[in-house]
Amino acid sequence: MPGSTRVVVVGGGIVAASVAYHLARVGASVTTVEGELPGPATGAGAGIICPWGDEGDEASYQLSADGARYYPELLAMLAGDGETDTGYAKVGTLCVADDAAPLAAIETLLRSRLPARPEIGDVEFVGPGEPKRAFPPLAASLRGLWISGGARVDGRSIRDCLLRAAERHGTQRMSGTAVLDLAGVTFNGERLPADVVVVAAGAWTAQVCAPLGVRLPIGPQRGQIIHVTLPGADTGSWPVILPPADPYLLGFPGERVVFGATRENAGFDYRATVAGVGAMLSAATEIAPGLADATLVETRIGFRPATADGRALLGTVTDGVIVAAGNGAEGLTAGPWTGRAAAALALGEQPATDIAPFDPMRDG
Repeated sequence: MPGSTRVVVVGGGIVAASVAYHLARVGASVTTVEGELPGPATGAGAGIICPWGDEGDEASYQLSADGARYYPELLAMLAGDGETDTGYAKVGTLCVADDAAPLAAIETLLRSRLPARPEIGDVEFVGPGEPKRAFPPLAASLRGLWISGGARVDGRSIRDCLLRAAERHGTQRMSGTAVLDLAGVTFNGERLPADVVVVAAGAWTAQVCAPLGVRLPIGPQRGQIIHVTLPGADTGSWPVILPPADPYLLGFPGERVVFGATRENAGFDYRATVAGVGAMLSAATEIAPGLADATLVETRIGFRPATADGRALLGTVTDGVIVAAGNGAEGLTAGPWTGRAAAALALGEQPATDIAPFDPMRDG
């Protein structure tokens, strides 16, 4: 029974927040232990919700697509708990290029997926100059492919909404370091009562689970992402911009534009670098010359939880310990859905999606 199940959730990002929320709202006794290390991916991620053009691993695509589909239901649940400031908006997506060929390939893929994923919405070509009308800093030569179902979300906002709502349902939150061993979990030298421990510690998941004798193929991929402002611009209504290669660009309220991001195997080196920032600035102003005079506000650094084969880790690793991590660049898309699945596992239930491809103990 949920009310008699005691769960400790290790982590403070969107997956951990989702686990805690979904457990607490059905009456489980939940304690979160949220780390305080710099660089969690949730706080740095751009928040693009548009997974349908991904040509990569099919299982990972389905997980991200399920995550995108789940957002409206999740938002309704949060609104019922008094949380509406999620930073989510369905602003649409424009895939852009100078040449029509890459856009045609994306269109073919999207239309093949549309029957199973109607939330993709309208898919339409727009001619040269039209993307600039929707996102004024862009180069006038760019043409585009419009995807009406595309959205964006503020990672910090949605995470905070989930955690506040979880608290309203009785979740106890702690900040610091959780230590796992075969007997359970310790915080500040004291045992935390738990029937189940869910480790959703992002890029740090392998370190958290190492004392269990478990080796998990997950680690950090550094991403540097740049925030600028354009005074007087209505950036909150601008669509997500996806060129054939990074940088992506998107707007948020408050005259803010976000673009990035680097993909660096730099360990837990929490720094903005000249090479990383310089490359993003150069590439962004090439595709969007109108950003040249924008005000540079900040560079956020996040450690994406990257796995060896690109698939998330979702499932049981030892008796009473579940892992939910490794969504990589799709963390803000797949995170809430991943958390929901992990919550089901913690209650001894079958998740609503097939998680076999994400077995944390799989070969490789």
